[in-house]
Order: sequence, then structure tokens, then C-alpha cells
Amino acid sequence: MNIKLTINPDFVAQVTLPPSKSVVNRELLINALCSMHDERPDNDTLSLADDIQAMQRGLAAQSGEVVDVDGAGTALRFLTAYWATCEGCEVTLTGNRRLRERPIAPLVDALRTLGADITYVDCVGCAPLRIVGRRLRGGHVTMPAGVSSQFVSALLMIAPVIGGMELELVGDIVSRPYIDMTLAIMQRHGVTAQWHDNVITLPDDNYMPAPSIHEGDWSAAAFWLALQALLPQAHITLHGLHRDSVQGDSRIITIMEQMGMQAHWHADGSLTMDMGAALCCCCSTFADLMGTPDLAPVLVVALCLMGRPFRITGLRTLRLKESDRREALRQELLKLGYDVTLEGDDALSWHFATCPAQDEPVIDPHGDHRIAMAMALAAVKHPGLTIEHAEVVAKSYPTFWQTLLH
Repeated sequence: MNIKLTINPDFVAQVTLPPSKSVVNRELLINALCSMHDERPDNDTLSLADDIQAMQRGLAAQSGEVVDVDGAGTALRFLTAYWATCEGCEVTLTGNRRLRERPIAPLVDALRTLGADITYVDCVGCAPLRIVGRRLRGGHVTMPAGVSSQFVSALLMIAPVIGGMELELVGDIVSRPYIDMTLAIMQRHGVTAQWHDNVITLPDDNYMPAPSIHEGDWSAAAFWLALQALLPQAHITLHGLHRDSVQGDSRIITIMEQMGMQAHWHADGSLTMDMGAALCCCCSTFADLMGTPDLAPVLVVALCLMGRPFRITGLRTLRLKESDRREALRQELLKLGYDVTLEGDDALSWHFATCPAQDEPVIDPHGDHRIAMAMALAAVKHPGLTIEHAEVVAKSYPTFWQTLLH
């Protein structure tokens, strides 16, 4: 599906944000572990993001099934840990081509040290995975700290039901806010971790049922806040966010305020932002997104469109997302006339370098929902811009185009 975009400068919207897939998928896994595998969760898909539906399908599967999670990396990692604990059950987990290319060996290696029976079906280090559930034994596990935080979270969430765990992270920790989110949700379910230096210790314990957290997705909110920055005369109201959120991407508020915007929380819990006096200046923006790399696409695109030079670091995990996000951004921004520089494997920068822009840009999102949504911002300055394969946004935000084109 291709979408041609034109955004009204006087854009007005009341935006009800989708639930955070990061929060929902953690709660789904913990709720499944609460049952000690006696029951499978209901497979109620509603109108949820594809990633959440993939997690629900995986948890509701029966022994002997092949579970295809499509492109849902979170679901693959969390389900690998979950099914490894399900004694006597056998499942095969697989996904789309891109997901089968993304490495999962650090998680598999860690689970194997705990006694897991996991076999690579095709390529060593990647899905598909054949998993035969066993009684795992807790204990000391080491893992490189620079790997996906989802590997770490998957181990942490099964730790209480396998006898506890002492998880040592070696090196610099990436995406720590996502690990903090996991521990906060576990604590809501009665399990408290101790974190000293790079060692996280979890007890042998039982989860307690707890009400679900109904929290809008801050990663999705970042798009609308960036659109407000680009269209000062627009009026965008966001609903469903928590001011004291467990989501690391709530940091977007701080970043936008540093760029000159002002946040307003209203009595009904909604959020609006407006432009402060400093927003239009061309001062440089510097940000380290090691803890919140999902904010990079929307921030990079918005800063280019605003004409603000920038250097953004902490991006080394982006090459292993749904696309190589740094390279995808570089390629697509060239179509708009912005020559962004890749620095090493960790940074992106732009200091006014330009090239000829295409008259009618056609954007390839590289199979990546965040690239599609971020590049949609460019329609502010390129009316008629086309986004190819626009359906990819269903991974995290199924109603995105409906809200933008209302």
C-alpha cells in the first residue's frame, strides 16, 4: 500500500495513542508466568499492534506448533525464554526474512547455561528456533551488556520462576531504560530486583497478579510532538500518556523542551506542547540516545526539516532493528536534499550539507514502521510525498495513517 501525503499547516487532532507494546508485551509474559503454565492466555487480538498480536499468538500456542511472529523481535525474544521454561512442550519459533537475519545467539547461549533445550533450525545464531521446554535451573549468568535490552528483559522475567538469577552484564549497558521498565513491571507483580554495578539479582519467587497498566505509547507520541514542532500553528492533543511513565521514550518531552518547546499537562490527563521562542533558532542539537534509540528516526528527520544541525550518538544498536535504521535514514533523507553523515557505528550528524532533492519523493521505509512514520513528517515541506509499503506501521501503530489523514 502506497500513501501520498499532504499535511495541512493548520492540522488539528485529538490523538488517542496506541498502548505501549513494550509495556503490554511484558505484562502478557508475566501474566502467563503467573499461571505457572496451567492455562494459556486468551488470544484476543482486538485492534492491537502486530507485535502485540504476535506475542498473544505465541503465548496461546499449543505444543507442537510452529509460531510465526512475522517481524516482531520483542515477541521472538520473550517467547524464546517463555517456552524454554514450559516443561514437556515443544514449539518452533520463526519470523519474516529480516527477523531471521537478526541475531539471537546471546539469549540462546544464556538460556542454555540455565539448562534450556534450544536448537537452531537453519542458520546458527538466528531463528527459526526449535524449543523443548525443560525445568530450568537458576543461578549466575553473564551476558554482554551491549546486546539488545530485550535479551536481558527476557531472562529477567523468567528468573523468579526458575529459582532466581544473578545476571552479570559485561561492558556498557545499552537501552537501560527498557531494563528499568521490565524491573518496574516485575515489581508491580510482587518481584523486586537488586541492581548493584552491572549485576542484577532476582530471587526465587512467585509473581502475583496485578491490574494491567493502560499506558499510551511514548514512542508513538514522539511523532506527534515533532509534527507540532514543525507546524507551530497546528493544535495536537495527546491522550493516554502517563506523566510518570515507566517508558524510557518519555524522554522525548525533555528533548523537545531543550529545543524550545513547552509542555502542558491538562486536568483530563491530556498533553499539548507549543513552540517557545527558542525553537526556530539554528543552534546545534546534541543528544546521546543510547538509552532510547527508538527516538532517533523521528528526531533526525524533524531536525533536518527544521534546519537545525545535529549530532546524535548512542545508535550502534540501530543496524539490528527492523532495518539498518541509520543507513535507511541516510538513503531516504538524500531524496529530500539532506546529506546526513554516518559517523562510525554509533552516530549520525548533519551540518547543513545538502544535495538536489527529488521533485516528487517516493520514500522506501525499508520494511520499518519507525522509518515510515518518521519520514511522513517530510510531507510538511514536500506536499505529495509518497510513502511506499505504508502498511508497515501496523507493527506498532495500526491507526497511524487514519489519524494523520483524518
